[in-house]
Amino acid sequence: MARGEGAEQCPAALLAVKPLNTEDKTAKPRAQRNRLSVWSKLCYAIGGAPYQITGSALGFFLQIYLLDVAQLDPSHASIILFVGRAWDAITDPTVGFLVSRSRWTGIGRMMPWILFSTPFAVMTYFLIWYVPPFEQGKIYWYLIFYCLFQSMQTCFHVPYSALTMFISKDQKERDSATAYRMMVEVLGTVLGTAIQGQIVGGASNCPNETDVIDSTNLNKSDVPSDVTLDETKQAYLIASGVICIIYVLCAIVLVLGVKEQKETKRKNSMPLTFRHGLWLVMSHGPYIKLVIGFLFTSLAFMLLEGNFALFITYALGHRKDFQNILLVIMLSGTLTIPLWQWFLTRYGKKTAVYFGMTWAIPFMILIISVESNLIISYLVSMAAGVSVAAAFLLPWSMLPDVVDDFKVSNPDIHGHEALFYSYYVFFIKFASGVSLGISTLSMKFAGYVTGSCSQPEAVSLTLKVLVSPVPVVLIIVGLLILRTYPIDEDRRQGNRKLLQELLESSESETSALGSSV
Repeated sequence: MARGEGAEQCPAALLAVKPLNTEDKTAKPRAQRNRLSVWSKLCYAIGGAPYQITGSALGFFLQIYLLDVAQLDPSHASIILFVGRAWDAITDPTVGFLVSRSRWTGIGRMMPWILFSTPFAVMTYFLIWYVPPFEQGKIYWYLIFYCLFQSMQTCFHVPYSALTMFISKDQKERDSATAYRMMVEVLGTVLGTAIQGQIVGGASNCPNETDVIDSTNLNKSDVPSDVTLDETKQAYLIASGVICIIYVLCAIVLVLGVKEQKETKRKNSMPLTFRHGLWLVMSHGPYIKLVIGFLFTSLAFMLLEGNFALFITYALGHRKDFQNILLVIMLSGTLTIPLWQWFLTRYGKKTAVYFGMTWAIPFMILIISVESNLIISYLVSMAAGVSVAAAFLLPWSMLPDVVDDFKVSNPDIHGHEALFYSYYVFFIKFASGVSLGISTLSMKFAGYVTGSCSQPEAVSLTLKVLVSPVPVVLIIVGLLILRTYPIDEDRRQGNRKLLQELLESSESETSALGSSV
């Protein structure tokens, strides 16, 4: 319900009540509106699970699926990964602009996008994991349905991300809800990794590296049998079906359990055109520094995510355990989300960024420096999960601060929230598409053999470079850029006070107008 609607419905007799009592009656609902219940936070957080469940399944398994199950040429797989991510990136600002221009409905401004995109996202996601019964043109099958799914997922995730600004006006409540969301989203990555990994992980005849007598002998005996390949295809379909069911259930919980608050607009509110919105967002200095900094750090973890399954399988030789190692990373990240939430509250968000991102560097170096050992791999994965949690939590915790900073500088501009989130996701996805496309193409140059149980030494060396030296450099560059990020704790608290004053002033004007009516 819009602010002021309740005032318009009050009986005229209430106008005769003493002013003091009226203020007491209106002050309490105002405070309650800004406070979120635990149930609302949980329902909001559950809405973030579909994006992470499907994202982790695609991120960890799509590359190896295209190469070893669909048996596409590495160059074709690189095209699918790059074009799909690039298309996904382009749709983000487009959807963000359309969302920002959407009208308020009975269920909100963001909720209709989430509700109507869900069935199409589920259908296209399932078809990504289906191997068509033809060889010619198989690349177009995966390209079309991958791009369609990314479009539908964008129609879900961009409004959901912007919904952060519409569940409460209180910054602390938004930060708390974001922490709930990050916890559930990391649980979503665990769930996606567990479902996909445990269902698919046992569906291969290939032995571990220690069981292969001659790893350089790449002949037909290395290729799984037709029966095993069919079983693997079936396992991927079962996993995708389970994920689709969870996707629908999470969307239902979000729509039914979260009430979107209607924005209180000032009389001189300025409508945003696409060009004007783009200029305003891109000219806001703190936003640019935050996006570029996290662009580099996010690329580091995306490279690690996209190539880690291949790295564990072919560089470390833990083919039968790769799904469990991935699960350990995600579980470790899930359990440390509350730790990072406490840390950023106690020491500040910028300090949390420095500690969280640098924590992973020694373990990235260690995993390629020591001889392959399953126990060491598990220990390193557990430690690396701590940084994964920080990489999940911190960008989404700091983006609302940038939006608030923009509101303070431009109090008469409204409807811009989705643009900030969509452009951030645009840059991240486009860059990740480039990186995954190049990394997959590098597999072809290294001599990757599609469908083979063993790979040349050049493939192992390439994978080691992609999961350690390159991510380490990207993390260092990102942290150097984030040092220039100007919104510290003092500025953040100052913005919070100014916005609270603006909100109270706007609500007072609305209440006065309702009383006069």
